[in-house]
Amino acid sequence: MSKTILVTGSSSGFGRLTAEALARAGHTVYASMRDVAGRNAGNAGELTALSVREGIDLRPLELDVQSEPSVNAAVEKIIAASGQIDVVVHNAGHMMFGPAEAFTPEQYAQQYDVNVLGTQRVNRAVLPHMRARREGLLVWVSSSSSAGGTPPYLSPYFAAKAAMDSLAVQYARELSRWGIETSIIVPGAFTKGTNHFAHSGSPADTARLAEYEAGPYKGFGAEIQKAFAAIVPDDADPAPVADRIVDVVNAPFGTRPFRVHYDPSQDGADIGFGVLDRLRAEMLHRVGFADLLKPTVRL
Repeated sequence: MSKTILVTGSSSGFGRLTAEALARAGHTVYASMRDVAGRNAGNAGELTALSVREGIDLRPLELDVQSEPSVNAAVEKIIAASGQIDVVVHNAGHMMFGPAEAFTPEQYAQQYDVNVLGTQRVNRAVLPHMRARREGLLVWVSSSSSAGGTPPYLSPYFAAKAAMDSLAVQYARELSRWGIETSIIVPGAFTKGTNHFAHSGSPADTARLAEYEAGPYKGFGAEIQKAFAAIVPDDADPAPVADRIVDVVNAPFGTRPFRVHYDPSQDGADIGFGVLDRLRAEMLHRVGFADLLKPTVRL
């Protein structure tokens, strides 16, 4: 059955791949991004052209996850046009690379604003509609760094992604009785096919950065990127991340996996999350709230 889906951060990377794959699977997809009429006009135009060329329902949409008015306006536009939102794919994110100390508190706040608070703004706009229907699906694009091997120099991004993953877990428990499902997608690192590293931010405190470059960590950033790029297989393709999201969306109610891993470099997140999720589930069983682990069937 065709669903109405909102994907955040659809201008490139996982978001764009996911928006295109879901539309090709027969869904109505709102591919949201910032500055549709400006900086992302080219990306929006390409998606519109693809929609026409392939006869799929792919709709670029202005949405800035850092702006509550923008989020609210986008959600209202979708509801007015399509009547409902069945699925939200929380994908919008931004990466920063460099020594943790050289990033200012404001830069950390910006990372949390995009990766964590952005999801909260979208949830607060969408969930009242889902709860009224007692039906819906939240798909969160997490990171293997939250429970697997992590390279240094990505502290702001990893910290924000870990916070987002924790938020996703808590939302799952608090929405299951409303009949709203949660699936967390856990991609590994990809050095090709996404713009994460190419568009990553740099430390604003250049003096601190220079101290690291003049000390025992001279050239360390390049060494880290080379070392971790070496463990990513040459044929590692991010497209299967989108394919797995399509599989989750297309699965029947009650059968969707809580967590889905796709990591060609095999950094161990599947093991780490396996332990964490089991411990969390056991605690809910222990205190008598095991029902929160599965969505309640809509009455």
